[in-house]
Amino acid sequence: MAESWATPRDEPGRRAGGSAGPGADLHLDLPRGGGTGVRDALIRALRDAVRGGRLAPGTRLPSSRSLAADLGIARNTVADAYGELVAEGWLTARQGSGTRVARRVVPPEPAPPRTPLPAAVAATRPTYDLRAGQPDVSAFPRSAWLSAARRALTAAPNDAFGYGDPAGRPELRRVLADYLARARGVRAAPGRIVVCAGFVQGLALLSRVRAKAGHREVGVESYGLDVHWNVMRGAGLRTVPLPVDQRGARTAELDRSAGLRTVLLTPAHQFPTGVSLHPDRRAAVVDWASRVGGLVLEDDYDGEFRYDRHPVGALQGLDPEHVVYLGTASKSLAPALRLAWMVVPDHLLDDVLAVKSTGEWQSGALDQLTLAEFIDSGAYDRHVRGMRMRYRRRRDQLVAALAERAPRVRVTGIAAGLHAVLQLPPGTERSVVQGAAWQSLALEGLSRYRYREQREPNEPAPGPNEPGLDPNEQPDERPDALVFAYGAPPDHAFTGALEALCRVLP
Repeated sequence: MAESWATPRDEPGRRAGGSAGPGADLHLDLPRGGGTGVRDALIRALRDAVRGGRLAPGTRLPSSRSLAADLGIARNTVADAYGELVAEGWLTARQGSGTRVARRVVPPEPAPPRTPLPAAVAATRPTYDLRAGQPDVSAFPRSAWLSAARRALTAAPNDAFGYGDPAGRPELRRVLADYLARARGVRAAPGRIVVCAGFVQGLALLSRVRAKAGHREVGVESYGLDVHWNVMRGAGLRTVPLPVDQRGARTAELDRSAGLRTVLLTPAHQFPTGVSLHPDRRAAVVDWASRVGGLVLEDDYDGEFRYDRHPVGALQGLDPEHVVYLGTASKSLAPALRLAWMVVPDHLLDDVLAVKSTGEWQSGALDQLTLAEFIDSGAYDRHVRGMRMRYRRRRDQLVAALAERAPRVRVTGIAAGLHAVLQLPPGTERSVVQGAAWQSLALEGLSRYRYREQREPNEPAPGPNEPGLDPNEQPDERPDALVFAYGAPPDHAFTGALEALCRVLP
């Protein structure tokens, strides 16, 4: 019968940071009984651990005294086993260095051979990835973030290491309320802010709350991210597209669906078409929400990055009781932080927290404290200003290069955000995207973001006269275009990415 043994103690004088020390944990399976002595069982267990690769070459083993105490055997038995394995070449022992696994040992049992990736798959990673949705993560302010983390950890109260409040750390909610009011025109008290593990989590929470309240439809812009539409559909909501033109989403069409009470919009910088919601339509959508008791979900994913003028204020400032403001650190800092926030109307707050309290919806408290310190110290503002200048230079470079190298291609949309829409000659989008792939350039056409109904596999598309469709309605079509994410490459790669782009444009 095999028994599992481990050394759980630390001894005085153990050096911090070592891979193993006199009191390091060591799991061994010692077969007992069957005529096998303890010494031989220990030798066999150590030999198997080295042969199997569980104890890597150079690993320091526990002292004979520590291992003997934890296994409940005589110290001389451990010392004899170590000596035998040293003689066989499995271990080494030096004064002051302890006993370690020998550098030259019998190789571990061979692992099953790995099936190599097909050449076509291995070659799919592009040299330049210019797909929208990611900032220049190479510019993450590591030193400033580390300094903020140290200060935050030093000052963290004891309760920060517990399970925490579903709404998030109060320190972060306080500084976010101040920052959002100052920078984005959001009307928020700290008690109305809910911290989320990314925008998608916030959207999922709100979708579940709306579905639980009996709502079955949500309006979405006819160009956007399918992952957002699928999250809402997964909560039981049916998505209803709103056409997008040069003035943004046609909010007047919200009244066409009698049961519609929720709409998701990107008013500051429509994703991906790059237009902003016209002031008349901003007023119209909050009027609609107030009139029907509806809710506007405002996705302010890159509101800090406006280059041609001062950023337009958040839609939430017009009607805080009918607009949920959703912001994120994914574009301003990095997606890896998994930090976003919602400013929730009072009447919805309890419902949101009730859902958030039912599962693993929490964000790490220490990262929240670090972000709070990062904002409060002014480092966040400095970083955003620096990135705003960097992204503006790249957009200017893009416009200048197109004017010189591809005059038939026009940049559309406002000067903002981390991407631009490049209008192409009619009928060329697919060939340009394919040509970019041949140049190891990952690009996406605007059609990639066009709204599509979710259908069951093999289900045919609905015909023009099927119920629920207006046979006289014209489809929401835009010209052939590319969505070029100039924010994604690091500085040293941007010139090469721009050159590769120009080679594939008509």
